[in-house]
Amino acid sequence: MPEVLSPALIMVVAALAIGPARGHLRTAIVLFAPLLTLWAVWQVPDGVQDTVRFLSYDIEPVEGSPLRRLFATIFSLMAFVGGLFAFRAAKWHELAAAFLYAAGAIGVSFAGDLISLFIYWELMALFSTVVVWSGGTPASRAAGIRYAILHLLGGVILKVGIEGVVVSTGSIQITPMLAQDFNSWMILCGILINAAAPPLSAWLADAYPESSPTGSVFLSAFTTKTAVLALMLLFPGEPVLIGIGLFMVVYGIIYALLENDIRRILAYSVVNQVGFMVCAIGIGTTMALNGAAAHAFAHIIYKALLFMSAGVVIYRTGKNRCTELGGLFRTMPLTTICCIIGALSISSFPLTSGFTTKSMISQAAADESLVWVYMLLTAASAGVFLHAGIKFPWFVFFQKDSGLRPKDAPWNMALAMIIFSALCLLLGIFPEWLYRFLPYPVDYVAYSPGKVVFYLQLLLFSGLAFFLLLPLMKRTETISLDVDWLWRRGVPAALQRLAVMVQPVKEIGEVVGSAGQRLLRHLTANYLGQPETADSEERALFARSWPIGTTALWIAILLTGYVLIHYILPG
Repeated sequence: MPEVLSPALIMVVAALAIGPARGHLRTAIVLFAPLLTLWAVWQVPDGVQDTVRFLSYDIEPVEGSPLRRLFATIFSLMAFVGGLFAFRAAKWHELAAAFLYAAGAIGVSFAGDLISLFIYWELMALFSTVVVWSGGTPASRAAGIRYAILHLLGGVILKVGIEGVVVSTGSIQITPMLAQDFNSWMILCGILINAAAPPLSAWLADAYPESSPTGSVFLSAFTTKTAVLALMLLFPGEPVLIGIGLFMVVYGIIYALLENDIRRILAYSVVNQVGFMVCAIGIGTTMALNGAAAHAFAHIIYKALLFMSAGVVIYRTGKNRCTELGGLFRTMPLTTICCIIGALSISSFPLTSGFTTKSMISQAAADESLVWVYMLLTAASAGVFLHAGIKFPWFVFFQKDSGLRPKDAPWNMALAMIIFSALCLLLGIFPEWLYRFLPYPVDYVAYSPGKVVFYLQLLLFSGLAFFLLLPLMKRTETISLDVDWLWRRGVPAALQRLAVMVQPVKEIGEVVGSAGQRLLRHLTANYLGQPETADSEERALFARSWPIGTTALWIAILLTGYVLIHYILPG
């Protein structure tokens, strides 16, 4: 037994207890289990705690480090606030699946070897699919199937890479590597699928909006950020990640600007924001890795806040498209304010958490003289302000008056949004509270006059451009597809075409089968003394009771065939 058990086990036990529990007991489990997990996270000291012998490998289920504790901390905090937001509206099986999903993320955070990492990785894939299915609609079921298939593919690719590394090196340790051979490339590709890196990123925008209003809050936090952690542990300084991250940044902005569904806007924004982190990991300096870790921490908070505000709107109105909404600030002032705080945070507005974390990544690029990287990241910050900072709150809470007058958020949802709104502001005003927990010593000042003025100019001019181009921002009822066209349109069309092509073969088979059945009935009637009938029981020649003589005849025939095949023919 390990000296220190993984804090993830607390979440596993809580998830198993949610179903049988009722009333206040279930509420207590949902709210207190993540806090107990958070306490346990900070009881894990640095280093490998113990090893467990499994087959011929030394499994290290718990390994502590500042980076691992940072991610486990935000995952535990997310489970608490997400549970607070969801416990009155979500079904018990959704809450249980969400807690097992969070347990997988916390388990990945402390996994000290590749086998432990893979087990928790697949735990996440399994129960995040259940969270998607908990949307309870035909669309959520279909999206969940596509989600499961793609994550199964990612898991297989990751497993192939892990097995290759184990065979070639004899080690299952998690150590930094570069993508230099087939095995390391497989591991990198498997992780990038979970990071929602194009071209296999459409699963995120496809599945997250189809989950329940509470389920999407959990989904926004764990999968992509555990992928960021895995990249930091395994591929820091991998040059290819710079290009992949920049592509994700641009890709997310473009598709978010095209979207009409409010949660698809936020889903594409996840791809964009993870792109910043992936790019920072590719840069690989201590400043860049600190920036990636800090931005992942802040991103979970403000992205969950934005999904919460969208969830409240859907929960109260039943509508999820920009063209159906507007003017909600009149009756939903608290949700509006919290949404604006989240929108400013994701846009890196000064005095919010996004400014104090994302600017570290840009500074890391500047320190390494990566001019084009710095320019693209800076331009992307303006693009983020366009789609998530202005477009989302503007079309949902302002623009035209939709005539909707829903109530504001229930008390538990409101409290969850207030907690994360406060954290967005606190980490923006007092960034040193977060910097002290980063994996490397921090020598960075976020609030220099030149930097603040530069970002304010950038964001304000972006806002001006948005309102000048507002007539071109008119949304339609279309759904934007990229590679997901293959499984949403291409594959079904191909299957339909294949069905048309095989129809003649099917008809021929039916004719031959019918003739065979008639012949079988004729032989049965003439040689076995049975009536010639088309009854299903009579057609099942070997399924009915026979006289003992007939049975003996068939046994003799079968034994003779066995002897011929196995003894006479080979000779």
